[in-house]
Amino acid sequence: MPRWPSTVLCVCLAAVLAGCASFGKCGTGECTGDAKITTEVRALLAQNPSLGGSNHISVQTIRGVVYLRGVVSTPLQIADAGSIAEQATGVTDVQNMLTIDNSP
Repeated sequence: MPRWPSTVLCVCLAAVLAGCASFGKCGTGECTGDAKITTEVRALLAQNPSLGGSNHISVQTIRGVVYLRGVVSTPLQIADAGSIAEQATGVTDVQNMLTIDNSP
């Protein structure tokens, strides 16, 4: 059985991983639209003082679907963040995965 030099294996592995990384990516126009949605949602959330402070909300948009992840202080803030995200232009759905910080 032939032994492959480590450089050949690294090159092959890099090629495979690059192919996996591009699987399911959006088209150029779609990605641009998603970036605009993310920027608008972040701006809308920043305008709401109750969602600032110790709250940490990350926003990601994929094909018009906004994903909210992070930690907030109250259930009302979870609902508010979802409602605010829905207001952004181009949003087709909001997946609100925020949780409540239970630390003292």
